[in-house]
Amino acid sequence: MITGMTGFGSTEFTASGVRGTVEVKSVNHRYLDIGYYLPTGFAAVENRIRQLIEEKIERGRVIIAIKITNKPQLSVHFNKEVAKTYLKYAHILKKELNLKGDLSLSDIIQLPGIVETKETTIDPEVLWPAFERAITGALKSLVTMRKREGSSLAKDISEQLKRMSLQVNMIQTRAKFILKEKKKTLNGEEFSSLEKSSDVNEELKRLAHHVDELKLLLKTDTAAGKKIDFIAQEMQRETNTIGSKLQDKHISNAVIALKSKIEKIREQSQNVE
Repeated sequence: MITGMTGFGSTEFTASGVRGTVEVKSVNHRYLDIGYYLPTGFAAVENRIRQLIEEKIERGRVIIAIKITNKPQLSVHFNKEVAKTYLKYAHILKKELNLKGDLSLSDIIQLPGIVETKETTIDPEVLWPAFERAITGALKSLVTMRKREGSSLAKDISEQLKRMSLQVNMIQTRAKFILKEKKKTLNGEEFSSLEKSSDVNEELKRLAHHVDELKLLLKTDTAAGKKIDFIAQEMQRETNTIGSKLQDKHISNAVIALKSKIEKIREQSQNVE
């Protein structure tokens, strides 16, 4: 069954004290186009993320966002050696300058270099297994949604094809009727010329063939949007030829109806992967 291009999936992950979410969404696009919203330092795993997406998706604008919702707190380091040095020189100055008072703990920890804080860094290499599982889970949900859309699109296109088949049969029947009536009023040479110029059997056969091809494409599991659009263009061309060869009110109405249905199929093909 064909697949659509609109979908969304999200999962949560926890590893090494880090918690976060992975969100993946996709919309229509002519090709596979991937956008990333990753935490600082995650550029190193971007290609691996692309590979995971390419294994599941062939076409569409895909946005993947990894959000860190919780991570270990800042690390704090108390530099004892620096504190000892401050106290040593404070004691010397106190003695040499005959000063009174002592340094308190609150005084010491405010001195430069005594307390060092470092922001906890997240290593994507260490956390990659958790990221990979989360991305895979999010993609699974996204693909499921795209398949549901594809099922809906297939039903709509199938309905258009059924109506087209009715119009094709009507044109075929009407064309035979027109020739039968003209044969009564035209001489042999005139009828032969009309029969040749108004022969649409080839166009009708190709149109019927295209309808069958589209029915097969709707059952495929591979990307079919571009193929559906191409076949619809060919159907439009055959329909235009039929309209130009047979100048009849009933056939003209049928041709207009065919064009309308073909255009709807082309519109829907833009939503198919």
